[in-house]
Amino acid sequence: MNWQQLISNKRLGQEDRHPQRHDDRSEFKRDSDRLIFSAPFRRLQNKTQVFPLPGSVFVHNRLTHSLEVSSVGMSLGNDVAKQLTERHPQLRGTLFEEIGTIVSSACLAHDMGNPPFGHSGERAIQAFFTEGAGQQLQREVSEVFWSDITHFEGNANAFRLLAHRFKGRREGGFVLTYTTLASIVKYPYSSTQASKKGKFGFFNSEESIFCRIAEELGIRLLQSDGLGVRFARHPLVYLVEAADDICYEIMDIEDAHKLKILSYEETASLLLEFFDEETRKRMQQRIVDEQITDPNEKVVYMRASVIGLLVRECVTAFVSHEEEILAGELTGCLLDHVESHVQEAYSRCTKVSCARIYNSKPVLDVELSGYKIIETLMEKMIHAAVEPDLYYSQQLINRVSSQYDIQSDDLETRIMAVIDYISGMTDVYALDVYQKINGISLPIV
Repeated sequence: MNWQQLISNKRLGQEDRHPQRHDDRSEFKRDSDRLIFSAPFRRLQNKTQVFPLPGSVFVHNRLTHSLEVSSVGMSLGNDVAKQLTERHPQLRGTLFEEIGTIVSSACLAHDMGNPPFGHSGERAIQAFFTEGAGQQLQREVSEVFWSDITHFEGNANAFRLLAHRFKGRREGGFVLTYTTLASIVKYPYSSTQASKKGKFGFFNSEESIFCRIAEELGIRLLQSDGLGVRFARHPLVYLVEAADDICYEIMDIEDAHKLKILSYEETASLLLEFFDEETRKRMQQRIVDEQITDPNEKVVYMRASVIGLLVRECVTAFVSHEEEILAGELTGCLLDHVESHVQEAYSRCTKVSCARIYNSKPVLDVELSGYKIIETLMEKMIHAAVEPDLYYSQQLINRVSSQYDIQSDDLETRIMAVIDYISGMTDVYALDVYQKINGISLPIV
């Protein structure tokens, strides 16, 4: 793969058109603006990141997480661009110099396909078909569609949300640039090629779109047969992934401290482990010199220092492994290729997060409630899609937005419309619909 071909401002749905522009924004900046001003991006403010949505302590939701990931992604992209243009002078003055904006835009969109209640909602959709009432539908749908819905994935759903032409929307979905779209696809293969963890990058309904983008950008094709397609990653995916990995792990530690799940001493120990002894002493002295006495503010300072270190390390890893990345041969993520002591410190954070944060009572309570809500919505709505002539089915169908083709003559289209509808809900809206269709609450006029 080569950088000149990989960075393209061609837009999905406008391949043969060159609309007149009235300002100086680059095409990639336009991508960013379209995402920020979109309704699905706005809805992220009411979707769970890890902890329950705020009570007295304001922790991260999907929106604040995405904004922070975008900020880190901009730094990663800009620093990589600076170093690689020094190595490859021919890239100066080309679109390559805008990779900071591209990565930042892709980071804004990376969670837009996630259903309510985080990974719990994702698993509830999968389990409806693999363990619940949806099992009986296997004989009614195609093998590839069954693979898509039983592996339902927020990453694949993000690509669908951005690229699919829903009813009433224009060709090309959000009409983003090819490179921004490719940079979002963390797992560039069909559901039939899903990893052991069930990860994949696009549903069968959008496979041809991704193949067209990949061909245009010269993304390396690794496999194409009756079992689906598998591509190498677009190189910028590594930077989007690194920005996400840095933010969710380090910011979850900070949130856990705010919620008193981790003590100040535990939090400080985890964050300072990223640095050598001399650097730790300098950081602690600076805290004293700047008269930072509030424990939360001390954690903020240490957290910012860790993120800065991880950004530098990931930039170095990307630049050092440029040839492998362009060949589609780099294994793992960028954090797997940073200095060993940094890897070890990050690994310690991950272990503590799994043991103390992700299995904490507040998190488990949200996951249990969220799972039940999504499970119930799937049962009711899928039954309505399968038996649309029933009275109650019609009542449910009539409350679904017209952009979802739930009245199609095709069963698979109706099932996917339900998944689109439910996965697009916010946590609060999902709870509201759940209560209403179960007769738990009545609308107040």
